[in-house]
Amino acid sequence: MTVEKALLGCMMKENFYIRDSVARVEHFEDPRHQALFKEMRKLHEKGRSIDLITLSTTVDLEPFGGISYLYDLQSYANPEKFDDHEQLLLDQWKEREKRNILTRAKEEDWGIQEVISKLNLIDEAKSDDHLSISSALAEVFERPWQEGNEMKGTPTGIKRLDQMTNGFQAGELTVIAARPSMGKTDVMLHFAKVAGWHDYLPIIFSLEMPYQSLVQRMIAATGRINRMKLRNPYRSLSDEQKEEWPDVIGRLSETNIQIFDGARQSIAEMRAKTRKLIHEFPEKKPIIFFDYLTLIRPEQSYNGNMHMQVTEISRDLKRFAKEMNCPVVLLAQLNRAVEQRQNKRPMMSDIRESGSVEQDADIIIFLYRETYYDKNSDQKHLELIISKNRNGPTGTVLTNYNEYTGGINDENN
Repeated sequence: MTVEKALLGCMMKENFYIRDSVARVEHFEDPRHQALFKEMRKLHEKGRSIDLITLSTTVDLEPFGGISYLYDLQSYANPEKFDDHEQLLLDQWKEREKRNILTRAKEEDWGIQEVISKLNLIDEAKSDDHLSISSALAEVFERPWQEGNEMKGTPTGIKRLDQMTNGFQAGELTVIAARPSMGKTDVMLHFAKVAGWHDYLPIIFSLEMPYQSLVQRMIAATGRINRMKLRNPYRSLSDEQKEEWPDVIGRLSETNIQIFDGARQSIAEMRAKTRKLIHEFPEKKPIIFFDYLTLIRPEQSYNGNMHMQVTEISRDLKRFAKEMNCPVVLLAQLNRAVEQRQNKRPMMSDIRESGSVEQDADIIIFLYRETYYDKNSDQKHLELIISKNRNGPTGTVLTNYNEYTGGINDENN
C-alpha cells in the first residue's frame, strides 16, 4: 500500500495532482484510500484547498485512522516520483484485475476466448491517449475557411529560422549543439526572451551556470552592454547606459523567465518542478530549456556507461515534451573530433554519444562561427546549421552575433 500512500500524500502537498492524475477510485486497493481519494476529489471539484486543516474540518477522519494517518500519508509524499508511482499504481491494479478475472473464469467456467478478451481489456487500459480519425479530422475540417488559423510554434525571433522550422513546436525536442564558448547559452537565452515576450512561459534548467550569470548575460544582450562592464556597473557604465538601465530591467522582467540552477538534477525532478510552474501560470504555454545534456543526472548509472546514460536522458526528454505538450530545447556539447578536420562545421557524429540524440531529436541545430577558429576572419556571422528537421527543410541560417554583449539578431538587422 506504500505507493497508494505516496500518491495521496503528493495530492495533499500539491493539489493539482488530484486533477492531473489518471488514477480512479477503483485503482486503489485499500478501502480507506478509496474513500479518502473520493473525498479529496469532491473537495477539489468545489475549489477547496486540500490539506490537513480542510480535511480534518470537513471530512470524518475516524474511518481513515484520524489526523495522525494524514500525517503518515504526507511523510510518503515525493512529488518528483509522482509519475512513476502513478504508473506503479496502475500496474498493481492491472495485476489484481487479472487475478480476479482468472478466479471468476475458474468459478464460472468461462470459455478460453472470453478469458482472453477480458484480459486484453485490462492490458489495453490506458488513460486518455485514444483518438479516432473522425474526431481528429473534425478538429481541422473548418480550417480552410477560418482566417488567422495558421499553426505556428513558439517564435525564435529569427525570421529565416521561423520560416524553416515554423517555430518551436509542442511535443518536439530540439537539440542545439556546439563546441564550448561557441554561443550556445546566448542562443538559448535569446530564444527564451523572445518566447517570453510573446507571452509564453520560458523555463530554464541551468545545470552548470548559476542564475546570476544568466541574468547578467540577458541584461548585457538586451541592453547591448559589453559584459566586462557588468563586473562593476557602478564604475563602468556610461551615464547613458545607467539612464537606460531601468528600461532594460523592465523589458527583461516582461519575459517572465523561470530559472532553476541546481546541479545534477534528474528529469523526474525537473518534470515535477515544471508541472508545478505550469499550474501556477495556467494561462501561459511553457517552453523548456535544458543546459546541457551530459549534466542531467540519469536515473541509473549503467556502470558508468555514458552511451546508455545519454540514451536514457534523450528518450526521457522526448517523452517529457510529449507528456507536457510543449517544446523542449536541449543544449549539447560536441566532441573534439570536429577540431581535427579542415572543415570544422559540425556533423551529427560530432555530438557526444550521438546515436540516441540523433534518433530522438525532431530538430538538430549546430552553431558555427568562423572567428571561433580564425580571429582575423572577416566573417562575423553565427551560423545556425539545421542538420535535421523532421517536419521541414534543412539548411543554414545566418545571424549577427556580438560576442561581447551576447546579442543575436537577423542577418539583415
